[in-house]
Amino acid sequence: MKTSHATFVLNEQQLQYKFNENHPFSPLRLEMTVDLLRSLDTLSSAQLVHPASATDEDLLLFHDPDFVEAVTLAGHGKMSDGSLNKYGLGTEDTPVFYNMHEASAQLVGGTIQAAREVMEGRTLHAAHLGGGLHHGFRGKASGFCVYNDTAIAIHYIRKHYDARVLYIDTDAHHGDGVQWAFYDDPNVMTVSIHETGRYLFPGTGAITEKGNGYGYGYSLNIPLDAFTEDESFLHCYETAVSEACAFFKPDLILTQNGADAHHFDPLTHLSTTMRTFHKIPKLAHRLAHEYCEGRWVAVGGGGYDWFRVVPLAWSLVWLEMNERMDVVNEPIPSKWRDRWKQAAKSYTLPSTWLEREADHPHIPRREAINEKNGNTLEKALYYIRENT
Repeated sequence: MKTSHATFVLNEQQLQYKFNENHPFSPLRLEMTVDLLRSLDTLSSAQLVHPASATDEDLLLFHDPDFVEAVTLAGHGKMSDGSLNKYGLGTEDTPVFYNMHEASAQLVGGTIQAAREVMEGRTLHAAHLGGGLHHGFRGKASGFCVYNDTAIAIHYIRKHYDARVLYIDTDAHHGDGVQWAFYDDPNVMTVSIHETGRYLFPGTGAITEKGNGYGYGYSLNIPLDAFTEDESFLHCYETAVSEACAFFKPDLILTQNGADAHHFDPLTHLSTTMRTFHKIPKLAHRLAHEYCEGRWVAVGGGGYDWFRVVPLAWSLVWLEMNERMDVVNEPIPSKWRDRWKQAAKSYTLPSTWLEREADHPHIPRREAINEKNGNTLEKALYYIRENT
């Protein structure tokens, strides 16, 4: 069997995961990313895998049966408003939409397929950028996330391949749903670098959240101060992830690539630039080869500047998987910019991958923020340094 270098998992039906026209979690992000990669001639039909929908058996690897039933009924208008609230549905963040179960199961199926492609040796790396819904709980939807595709896929990996999984989450929002799913499991380590919960949903992810029982020490959180910039973010990310790998020695790395730490993002308060999203997949790639014989699965996640940030950030993950980061030295294809100019309306689509230094935000408290983040990092890493 010939092993491919990288596989892109995509099913057009995933675009049906859409709450409403005004909701910040839009499938337009994925559509624009795929179009950008095709405009660059960096995504071929031979690299595409079209996944099947997740089965109920798959969903029940993590979710409660009554929750799956509730999502199914709600998506067909068969639940009262009072009943919806129990399951986190019908809220401003996670409103009900038609065929909600079917669309959500498609996303889960994609992440499972990405894991299968890698674990069964058909590819070294697999990207499923429609996934990454890290806030979903066992019996409750939360924060734009119905089913937690990543938690389900990790359970699938544990069940079928008995592999140790390092989950790395760089979304500005703490990866709470995945963390709690494996909080007492020493075979899954979760690492989340996120904006502090003092200011931002979901309010969790403190350095004291280290795991429970046999899982103690296998949950690592780096809560960053608001307005953190590239230098401090990358220092914390590179240090924490490198030391987590040395401590845990995974068989597979699974990265959640939320793109909402960018200073353009309307829902968060971090101040990174595209330089951070250029660096993030580089380290994941290197460590996957160093520790896991190349086994790396990447999913998407948050990111709410649809036009200027997410398509570029997610494309960089795929470009790194294919060792095509040379593209970053070239302009963004004008044909892509022309196609999406009308949809972008008042936004000016980027013409280059990395911002000019003059376009970076000015942060008056830079030194104080960097010092605080450094102290947080040292405290968070104390346990694994003592045990490595």
